[in-house]
Amino acid sequence: EVFNAIREAVGNTMAVGVRLSATDWVEGGWDCEQSIQFSQQLEALGSDYIHVSSGGLSPQQSITVGPGYQLPFAHDIRQQVAIPVIGVGLITDPQQAEAALEDGDADLIALARAVLYDPHWPWHAAASLGAQVRVPSQYLRSEPHGLKGTLLPNR
Repeated sequence: EVFNAIREAVGNTMAVGVRLSATDWVEGGWDCEQSIQFSQQLEALGSDYIHVSSGGLSPQQSITVGPGYQLPFAHDIRQQVAIPVIGVGLITDPQQAEAALEDGDADLIALARAVLYDPHWPWHAAASLGAQVRVPSQYLRSEPHGLKGTLLPNR
């Protein structure tokens, strides 16, 4: 009902998706298989994407945290839906993010801690991966010497 109400309110003027906890990390609780079924239902309703996270819901949760620890959930859901899946989970370095995309764990990567720590993470990631970023012209003067050629003016 909530998804349908939001979709009705915005129509097709913007993307509408859902961020879900693929598991609550509690034995006998919500699990990835239920999240796959829920994601398929959301896809059938017209969801534009699924943003896969996990946990944070129960004091009984038992989470083993490590680099990319939530990506397996995104991977499993991605195998069962045709809409874009966003992966998260302690993704802190550009090569790790790129590998998750190349390996098919997710279609997109969302970051939190890494960008809170380094607000220019996308620029540093682009430089590390040999890519370039288009920015407003005002930002060009702020390009660090070590990143020369990474920032390009918007068209």
